[in-house]
Amino acid sequence: MDEGTGILPGLPAVAGKPIHLSFDGGLMTSDAGILLLAAAEQRLGIAQRLANCIEDPRAPERVRHTLAEMIRYRALLIAAGYPDGNDCDALRADPAFKMAVGRLPESGADLCSQPTISRLENLPGTTALKRMMAAMVEVFCDSFEQVPRRIVLDIDDTEDRVHGGQQLALFNAYYDSRCFQPIHIYEATTGKPVAIILRPGKTPDGAEVALVLRHVIGHIRARWPAVDIVVRGDSHYARTQAMAWCERKRIGYIFGLAGNAVLRRRVGGLAEDAALSRIDGEADKVRRYGDFRYAATSWNVERRVIARVEAGPQGADSRFIVTNLAGLPKSLYEKVYCARGQAENLIKAHKLHLASDRTSCSKATANQFRLLVHTAAYWLMLTLRGLAPRTSFWRDAQFDTIRLCLIKVAGRVTEMITRIKIALPTAYPYQIGFATLAGRLAKLPP
Repeated sequence: MDEGTGILPGLPAVAGKPIHLSFDGGLMTSDAGILLLAAAEQRLGIAQRLANCIEDPRAPERVRHTLAEMIRYRALLIAAGYPDGNDCDALRADPAFKMAVGRLPESGADLCSQPTISRLENLPGTTALKRMMAAMVEVFCDSFEQVPRRIVLDIDDTEDRVHGGQQLALFNAYYDSRCFQPIHIYEATTGKPVAIILRPGKTPDGAEVALVLRHVIGHIRARWPAVDIVVRGDSHYARTQAMAWCERKRIGYIFGLAGNAVLRRRVGGLAEDAALSRIDGEADKVRRYGDFRYAATSWNVERRVIARVEAGPQGADSRFIVTNLAGLPKSLYEKVYCARGQAENLIKAHKLHLASDRTSCSKATANQFRLLVHTAAYWLMLTLRGLAPRTSFWRDAQFDTIRLCLIKVAGRVTEMITRIKIALPTAYPYQIGFATLAGRLAKLPP
């Protein structure tokens, strides 16, 4: 930078005119769209719900940043693409974030710093975290205008690599890494998060799966006693303890089931029929479906197993699922079980677009708190996207697209005596979408 003029060097001239670039634009923000998410957060009240679960040990007369303000600030930063605690220092004076937290853009006090956020992350203990996880289930239930007749819960886990001696970190041979393996639970029809649970980097056993389902579904059933619930998961959730609990509590389940010699013998006739039909020219790939009763050694009862047998150019392939649902085998496999693949996209939105794998704290409780705040950011993005018209491009946009197009908007902020004016770029290409979402947010009940 030129010390005398404050002009940044190195930019080529345009049409013979030199470019003078300097940081003297005044009170501006590059994240004006964060105010849309702030409006959504005010309606959801997630930050205050989470803050209510934590006992604040600070002297009230010395508090400059309330717990709710800090949680709101952190969740908004994550949603805007600033997942690190250090970003709190860089943006604590940003006018858009100050307004989003409820402070005046110019005369209001700056927001909290990175050390303050770090102390917050290490504040909640196990009891507070349990309350916060229950509060997030309440957010899920409150998000429905009417009690649904049926909900489908997709349960899955994902690798979360660690980089140090962190609590719960284990070496996982499948991923060839030291990692956590947090469990994610989403409602399949709406994509709404229900629970995100930090856990060691190993496959969950039957007692753990049953415990997770008991707590999560127990909170849901406390609100909705008559709702039908179906749980879907891959083969390492087909644990006898989990299935037995679902059967006792009238919970539907459909889980993948690892193949073995006994199961493959039971579908020998289907495999032969599929192979002969392919030779006869029925199709390049021929599938056959069947079901039968089966009891593994560790099961105390027989359960319904559905088989999908395929004969194709690469040979024969057999897949199995176990379920207590009624229906035709083909329909249950293709329309119910295979649809759980959408859960991987939801985990991607949580983990990749919102960087929820930044679980770098040494304490497990602090990392669980981080997952909760990242889930709060997920709710903000999901709520904003859900307000778009059904035929709108934004209704199916990924979170990173929404962030790039609607949150990362330059704005000049002017604080006056009676009002605050935000001037957005005249050439902003997504004015209609921005205005539509702002109008719909304004109509939401407080």
